[in-house]
Amino acid sequence: MKNVILFVCFFLFIFGSIEVKAQIVFMQDSTYIFEMKDGNTYIGTVVVMEENLTYEVTTKIGVLWLSQADIVTVKKVDTSNVVAGNYWPTNPHSSRYFFSPSGYGLRKGEGYYQNAWILFNQASYGFSDYFSMGVGVVPTFLFGAGGDFLPVWITPKFNMPYKNGKGAFGVGSILLGVLGSVDARTGVGLVYGTNTFGTRDKQLTLGIGFGYDTDGGFSRYPVFNASGLIRTGKNWAFVTENYFFTFDEFGALVSGGARYMGKRMALDFGGFIPLFAGVDGLFVLPWLSVSVPFGTRY
Repeated sequence: MKNVILFVCFFLFIFGSIEVKAQIVFMQDSTYIFEMKDGNTYIGTVVVMEENLTYEVTTKIGVLWLSQADIVTVKKVDTSNVVAGNYWPTNPHSSRYFFSPSGYGLRKGEGYYQNAWILFNQASYGFSDYFSMGVGVVPTFLFGAGGDFLPVWITPKFNMPYKNGKGAFGVGSILLGVLGSVDARTGVGLVYGTNTFGTRDKQLTLGIGFGYDTDGGFSRYPVFNASGLIRTGKNWAFVTENYFFTFDEFGALVSGGARYMGKRMALDFGGFIPLFAGVDGLFVLPWLSVSVPFGTRY
């Protein structure tokens, strides 16, 4: 028995000391991105591979020899993600603007957590390429409100991208309720439809929505939305989100700002300007939010 235990320990020691690396099958004329241990990133096509240990890679700066021991990850990239020789990662935040949705949806396995001004928290996840769901909460218990007043909401959304990849159509709803209150049985919300023109990196969205509550039905007047996103670089995008109200008097809420897209987070900052009758002067309501992508795609 003692000998068996020693043999097992010796086997585990030897097996555990062996470094196993998955072999990559490179395709001719395909583009790959190599992330190195020293922090450098190279993009190119593999010309020669010697015994799975060294790669000859053709890049925009010339031919490089990369040792597998110095490589952290290797990923095949879509040529549409290479702009002027620089790799732009797929935009993980193309399904929304500051808050309002675009016609694009989260891809299957994608998700993100968004926090705006500490108060507003939402987590969204793509259950398929055509359906996603978000759940949000204002944690009033952090501010001494206990469980007597807890605003929560859900945001189901269906989307259908155009076959040519130049747009998408989406329909969804936002349902808001308050847990722990005497009015907890009454919910209010919005049903909407959006049509997005353009790609995930450069898009314009036009939408319409109708407010409703679970007791009184739908509102008579719709709310119109016009929003846009233009990716200006690998990590930056311009964002605008605008609402137009058709109640007794016309009103609008317009905005503009920027989005910084890091590898593991996005930062939105900008401002909303209310344009309503009776509002004196011009003032800006600041917006600041942080989003962290998650899921099997990250």
